[in-house]
Amino acid sequence: MSESLRYIQAVNAALTWALDSRDDTVYFGEDVALPGGPFGATKGLHKRFGSARIFDTPISETGFLGMALGAAMTGLRPIAEIMYADFSFVAMDQFVNQISTIHYSSNGRWRAPLVIRMQQGYSPGACVQHSHSPEAYFAHTPGLRVALPATPDDAYQMLRTAVVSDDPVVLAEARMLYPTRGPVRTDAPVEPVGGARVVRPGGDVTVVAWSRMVGAALDAAGQLAEDGIEAEVIDLRWLNPLDFDTVAASVARTGRLVVAHEANLTGGFGAEIAARAAAECFADLRAPVARVATPDVPMPAAPALQAAVVPEAADVVAAVRRTVRQ
Repeated sequence: MSESLRYIQAVNAALTWALDSRDDTVYFGEDVALPGGPFGATKGLHKRFGSARIFDTPISETGFLGMALGAAMTGLRPIAEIMYADFSFVAMDQFVNQISTIHYSSNGRWRAPLVIRMQQGYSPGACVQHSHSPEAYFAHTPGLRVALPATPDDAYQMLRTAVVSDDPVVLAEARMLYPTRGPVRTDAPVEPVGGARVVRPGGDVTVVAWSRMVGAALDAAGQLAEDGIEAEVIDLRWLNPLDFDTVAASVARTGRLVVAHEANLTGGFGAEIAARAAAECFADLRAPVARVATPDVPMPAAPALQAAVVPEAADVVAAVRRTVRQ
């Protein structure tokens, strides 16, 4: 069965599924219970499941992530919401030194089957402290699974996957995707962790993207097709585990690679894809790998200034055209 849902509705449906089907699942964070979440993701859940299953926390990301780890170690499967991904930086000790390492440092005695759900990226009027895309920080941390759903269906499927995973999962949603609508397979079986997806086939150039930039890459591919350039678009979906085999197989067919993400250029996860391609796909590449990203500048709040720095379809088109000319 497929339903047409907005992205944020798909998140709500996945959380409903988790709380309804698993008695060991609890959900907490700032303003998630009585207010229904800052973006409406938890609307109606407190009324349905009560304060024992979904509750508000103090404004202390370090505190409630520590609580999530303790709950996971003692038999629950908590989902903790960080209101803005930018606020995760105040709790990096929990991410890097506690949650990600507990299975190793306990010699397998404990696991951390928990989900840290957050939203990230720019939106009109958001200031520099509410616009980060920090996925590369988490992908750099061994022990963390990192998921970035690009569609309403993936928002539903990947959140359910995260809930049943025995490893800690950082699930980052682009809030600019929340109003988007698409079909959601609400009766699909729960998927395994990992797996990139070819969302548009093509033979001239491979475009790898994730999160909001998947839509931009697809728009770019449509424009390029009018000029006879067929771009194969891959939605990476998971940064850890990384499905580089799908990328390598595509590059073997196309000979060219463009990587697009919203995070700023230097140290972005696109650099990891480019490095892997240089090491593993060198014989197939007919041109240097190109990257499309936000410049290394603080994100401005003014929408006109944001438009000058945030990558969109036109930037992907320009990068592909430069690549195919080489």
